[in-house]
Amino acid sequence: MGAARLAELVAATTDWPEGWLSRLPRSAATALRLWLDHPARSPIAPTVEAGMAWLDAAPARHLLHSGHPAWPALLEQIADPPPLLWALGDLAALQPPALAIVGSRRPTREGLANAAAFGRELAVRDWCVVSGLALGVDGATQQAAIDAGGRSVAVLGCGADVIYPPRHARLYHQLLDRGGLILAEHPPGTRARPGFFPRRNRIVTGLSLGVLVVEAAEKSGSLVSARLAMEQNREVFALPGSIHNPQARGCLQLIRQGAVLVRHVDDILQELTHWAASPALATPAPTPSAGDGGDPLLRWLSDAPSPLDALVSLTGLAVPECQRRLLELELEGRAAQAPGGWVRLPDDIRA
Repeated sequence: MGAARLAELVAATTDWPEGWLSRLPRSAATALRLWLDHPARSPIAPTVEAGMAWLDAAPARHLLHSGHPAWPALLEQIADPPPLLWALGDLAALQPPALAIVGSRRPTREGLANAAAFGRELAVRDWCVVSGLALGVDGATQQAAIDAGGRSVAVLGCGADVIYPPRHARLYHQLLDRGGLILAEHPPGTRARPGFFPRRNRIVTGLSLGVLVVEAAEKSGSLVSARLAMEQNREVFALPGSIHNPQARGCLQLIRQGAVLVRHVDDILQELTHWAASPALATPAPTPSAGDGGDPLLRWLSDAPSPLDALVSLTGLAVPECQRRLLELELEGRAAQAPGGWVRLPDDIRA
């Protein structure tokens, strides 16, 4: 079953195991029932045992799911979140605000330099860089981020214990040694396959507040990531380039479609400051004003959309309570839902 089918099953099921057994396809239900009654005879036993053995074999190995305290809240906003993530490394890498940086596997020299510069500068500003550990832009960005003492999360299209591409073995180990995190939707030992990478990209963008495309041809996986980010209501940024550079045409296309043209890191942070509370950001958090009416939620809203998970983090409210207060503010004409989150309505509109 795919992630979307599993998400529907989780949402519809309240009791274990009978609720699951009644809703699973026959073959899956039979395998699960056999595992519950006679584990060694079930066809899923080797997979379960191998996964548990991997988790227990060494520290810093984790199995993340929606109920796990380290599960990224941003993933709950996407249409098909992974049912679980195998994690290797430091879970603290999931705490800072994150930006995905993607681009060509065959970038120009300028593209590599730009990728490294943005990765380094984001790390200095206490942002986490999320990418796929791929050759080219991905690797240059993540190498620069960890060299600058920052955090980086790599999402793989294989098992978390499989180094892919092999040429990035050194980067893989450096990332783990310097407080980074490796994530994978597939169980340990799973080899990389072409079909896994487009699915992997939805996790890269889903973990992030936005995605920066450094260089991309007109038809590339980076544009797939940008499309996914748009569908997930994430901000999309693109570096401009020469019209004569084939690796810049994808970025120019994105800018024509509404992506934010980026010249330096401050262009990104100005767009995303309202999405994340970070002391490294230049813009201070808003303070209550006379027009806030004592509502602690309204103070965090502006004319730039703020996503629900960011508001939950900033206010400390539970998700249901935050949703209830947002609805009240909307009924009062003080806030409204917009693409990408919630906005505060100006006084003249409310009047």
